[in-house]
Amino acid sequence: MAKRGKKYVKARELKDQPEFSLESAVALMKQGHYAKFDESVGLSLRLGVNPKQSDQMVRGTVVLPHGTGKTKKICVLAAGEKIKEAEAAGADFAGGEELIEKIAGGWVDFDIVIATPDIMRGVGKLGRILGTRGLMPNPKSGTVTFDIKKAVEETKAGKVEFRVDKTSIIHASVGKVSFPEDKLVDNVKTFLGAVVHAKPASAKGKYIRTMFLHSTMGPSFKLTEDILEK
Repeated sequence: MAKRGKKYVKARELKDQPEFSLESAVALMKQGHYAKFDESVGLSLRLGVNPKQSDQMVRGTVVLPHGTGKTKKICVLAAGEKIKEAEAAGADFAGGEELIEKIAGGWVDFDIVIATPDIMRGVGKLGRILGTRGLMPNPKSGTVTFDIKKAVEETKAGKVEFRVDKTSIIHASVGKVSFPEDKLVDNVKTFLGAVVHAKPASAKGKYIRTMFLHSTMGPSFKLTEDILEK
């Protein structure tokens, strides 16, 4: 088993009980912050679903009220006036067939791809490149749309996509350690609300089984279930 560093061990000593309220977990996480960079704050949820069943797949998007603290490079694939719309909305890259060919050649200097439905036939051949990186546009995540302006602006504002993995866990970034405590609390509550809203009708029993809040380098804090009742 890997040996933990002294700073991590000291931060872990703040965990004086098995579970914490969201407010307490955020306060202790910030108190134990020791990294020399602004760590991301992550939320991990274990769900009571079976992702192998298509009707129990949990996925969706949510715009966090205070953003994630990360700046995403947005690439828009469109045609005609929609390219100008993307540029005006703040997209980092926007284009049509020439941009598709550039990506096909191996260029992937972006974090998210948004495309209009009429160009998806051309985008389809990028499956091997975009699909393996989780960047393939999808209507369910709002990245295949004619409303390019809204899609770009929401992404810039802090739109987060979530999807349960094969182990029934959802991982998401909900801010930075430098965020004020109340903003981190707001982001977490908003994210949890979106996951609850995305509960499949076929899911039986306890839906959200465990919740853990953690920073990039620090220990995780198990959250009490009462947050789901607020």
